[in-house]
Amino acid sequence: MKIGIVGTGAMGCVYAALFGDAGHEVWAIDSWAEHVEAIVRDGLTLEGASGKRTVYLNATTDPGAVGPCELVIIATKAMDVAAAAESARPMIGSNTTVLSIQNGLGSAAKVANILGSQRVVIGVVGGFGASIKAPGKAYHNGMELVRLGEMNGPISDRVRALARLWHGSGFTVKCFDDMDQLVWEKLICNCAFSATAAITGWSIGEIIADADAWSVAGNCALEAYLVARASNIRLDIVDPIDYVRNFGAKIPDARPSMLLDHIAGRPSEIDAINGAIPSAAARVGVKAPVNETVSALIRAKEKKFNSLLGGG
Repeated sequence: MKIGIVGTGAMGCVYAALFGDAGHEVWAIDSWAEHVEAIVRDGLTLEGASGKRTVYLNATTDPGAVGPCELVIIATKAMDVAAAAESARPMIGSNTTVLSIQNGLGSAAKVANILGSQRVVIGVVGGFGASIKAPGKAYHNGMELVRLGEMNGPISDRVRALARLWHGSGFTVKCFDDMDQLVWEKLICNCAFSATAAITGWSIGEIIADADAWSVAGNCALEAYLVARASNIRLDIVDPIDYVRNFGAKIPDARPSMLLDHIAGRPSEIDAINGAIPSAAARVGVKAPVNETVSALIRAKEKKFNSLLGGG
């Protein structure tokens, strides 16, 4: 299958390496020229839970050079999704499926508005904890689960076909009828660890081990859980605190992408993760003061990044 991956950061590299190693025609598309050049020159090296491999792929900074693909994976950060979807237009053919895989809320809808809702399938991944070590080199701490489903409606034949594709490339995959449930169940974990890690500079295990940091993380998760319940989102979670602790215990050495963004001096996905909870809470008449506070702290911190990048 011809697969275009728009955004080959940490998670995009995991997808690209395993699909490429399985024999698919993979195109890695990214705006980071040094990263693309390293992949073309030396191959993409992936280490971690799935083993070590170096895979030679097609890589480019120009989506227009790729041509129509059977599958386009939008794997950018949430704040870059709209631009990524626009850039992917030359890669869309008559039978292209577009898979949107992001943290937080709202990304799939943005992709659907640009490329057409009939094309879009949603993916939710958990337990990978990936990071870029150097241009052309990525690492992932875990290899847990890829969840796939339609934006609206039950499991379809194309979702089942996508699941077979992912499974055949070495991923553990499950298909689901209710993707809202899965988006929120992952969001609850992201809310626990993302902003807390970016503020403290700590790994997931260090957050769990410290009573003060864990208090912040746990309350962020609890607020997200209560907002989801008030929004009539179905959840298979009895105790949200135990849920996020058990999730984090599987990848204690992982550093959430929000922390990695801050280490690199980049703005994060705060508005799609912790920052999305207060507005969702307001719509159902509840409050989310801890998420509101940590989001404000992250935004204040990122003003310095924007200034250094010339963004005002």
